[in-house]
Amino acid sequence: MDTQHTSQGSLPDGADAAGGSVRLAFMALVLAMLPAVLDQTILATGLPTIARDLGTLSDVSWLVAAYVVAATAVTPVWGKLGDRLGHKPMLQLSLAGFVTASALCGLAQDITQLVVTRAVQGVFAGGLMTLAMAAVGDLVSMRERGRYQGYIAATFAGATVLGPLVGGVLVEHASWRWVFYVNLPVGVAALAALTAKLPAAAAGGERKPLDVLGAALLAAATSALLLMCVWGGDRYAWDSAQIVGLAASALVLAGLLVLRERRAVDPIVPFDVLAKPAVAVASAGLFLATACIFAVTVFVPVFLQAARGIGATEAGLLLVPMMAGITLSTTVAGRTIARTGRYKRFPVAGLGLMTAGLALLAVVTGGTSILATDAAIAVFGLGFGMVSQFLVVAVQNAVDRTQLGIATAATGFFRALGGAIGAAALGAVFTARAAGGAGVADAVQTVFLVAAPLAAIGLVIVLRLPEVPLQERRAPNGPPQARPAASS
Repeated sequence: MDTQHTSQGSLPDGADAAGGSVRLAFMALVLAMLPAVLDQTILATGLPTIARDLGTLSDVSWLVAAYVVAATAVTPVWGKLGDRLGHKPMLQLSLAGFVTASALCGLAQDITQLVVTRAVQGVFAGGLMTLAMAAVGDLVSMRERGRYQGYIAATFAGATVLGPLVGGVLVEHASWRWVFYVNLPVGVAALAALTAKLPAAAAGGERKPLDVLGAALLAAATSALLLMCVWGGDRYAWDSAQIVGLAASALVLAGLLVLRERRAVDPIVPFDVLAKPAVAVASAGLFLATACIFAVTVFVPVFLQAARGIGATEAGLLLVPMMAGITLSTTVAGRTIARTGRYKRFPVAGLGLMTAGLALLAVVTGGTSILATDAAIAVFGLGFGMVSQFLVVAVQNAVDRTQLGIATAATGFFRALGGAIGAAALGAVFTARAAGGAGVADAVQTVFLVAAPLAAIGLVIVLRLPEVPLQERRAPNGPPQARPAASS
């Protein structure tokens, strides 16, 4: 028996046939994820003010590092807990914790308090995205997931543009503390909506002792690796004792983690899940795709501000074509997947467009046309919109429902690693080129020349993604349909 199809039996009979109820529950899930998405983009505009009030710019860099490290390190733990105890109650817990930590961030009286509460906020944020994505898997049939994941991507693309604008208004007309307080009404509304509208899917799987030691080793190894990426070349030189020590610690802890997980009864890092071709390919693709998007979101504004004399706000707004491309392609692709049940073509095409967009950016940054830059980032956005969410769909389609949380967490984990390592690597390329006497435009051009092959490698990897056509929506009070044979 193919146990993969059991993900369709997660809700009471007929639940996913009630379209209105599903839409309301889905809106509650999007609302639950929104605070974590807005938090990062809104905070960026408040950092200079926080530095002036509580410390220095070097101090507030800890606010970003503490959040990112904590969120990434605990993501697999939230996925495992969701599989064991149910995605809905764990999502409610992570959202309640995130809202509480946001309030504490706003009340902080010094930089140490704020860094600590940001780390706590990151711990709970690590569960929001993973558990909400897994809950989508509980809520709708496999074929519909592509469409709903597309809606999520479109919503977040808009939030990415609006976040800095909202943050600027809050900081200018209220206080930097409202950068955190704004999460309270959104989070409370989301918590109420989740409680009222999201069905509780039964937790599955045999209850076994939680792999606490494995979770601790994973968190420690991830933290060492991410701190090395965040601090390397910025706070400390790459060959400094601190960075070398972090690298050695990450390697040793990773080795201990592998030894532990091979012996654990219920490992926090299930190698059998990671070894599934769809999970392995999607994780590698997400790692590279996320590394590449940092090349655009970080270095296009740098190029426009330093080389073209454009203000920070205007430079941020010039990323709107990328967000528009993401929204368009992810919406169209999601609807097409819902109609056909086929998904592989989209991440393949998406990574191809990302490669082309980065190559175009490498060309146009040598010129003076802002219109050409916008066209290139629009091409990149069209590509990225067909990659991230639909690789998650491929992963959820490849695992049993009892592994939905940990498999979704694996994609989130490698996506976060890709962002951190990609930002560090591309930042090192930019710094080395600039230190060698190149101008900003030449240094940014080199970053895009390095990033384009990364996207191309991702394309080659995703060509190996196995495709199992997605099932139709299950009939009310009926069993899920049998799944067709796999194809590639």
